[in-house]
Amino acid sequence: MKVSRKADYALRVLFTLVEHYGRGPIPIRELARRNEVPKSFLEHIMLDLKSQGWVESTPGKSGGYVLAQRPDKIRLGQVVRHFDGLLSPIGCVSAAQYERCTQESVCHFRRVFLQIRNDTARLMDTATLAAVFAGKPVTQQEVFDQAFIGGDGI
Repeated sequence: MKVSRKADYALRVLFTLVEHYGRGPIPIRELARRNEVPKSFLEHIMLDLKSQGWVESTPGKSGGYVLAQRPDKIRLGQVVRHFDGLLSPIGCVSAAQYERCTQESVCHFRRVFLQIRNDTARLMDTATLAAVFAGKPVTQQEVFDQAFIGGDGI
């Protein structure tokens, strides 16, 4: 699974709003600056987030964006699926956008991709913004500590 730039930016902004939850709106210019997102691109993302009922906007000089729902009510799976469509690594294991493959009856590695899909969906669908925000950011060392299981890179 690869998350699109649009989904990545949406998640960045949502977590900024989680960090600021209950303290009033944040202007879009500030959201763009803090998350290193082009403002013009962010405007479209914010409209998408608003259409899903995840954020609200307040116009005016002291306006901006706030979460429209509590952080424990929004799940990562919802957000990623909204922007990217699916969580499956390949189409032949996607329930939402199934792609028939001529090798299905003999394919041995498809089962691994099905398990990846199931594990990813389970994790993403149980991970709320609140729970993820409560955790610590991943360090570079953590990324590389688990990357070479059995001498092969992940």
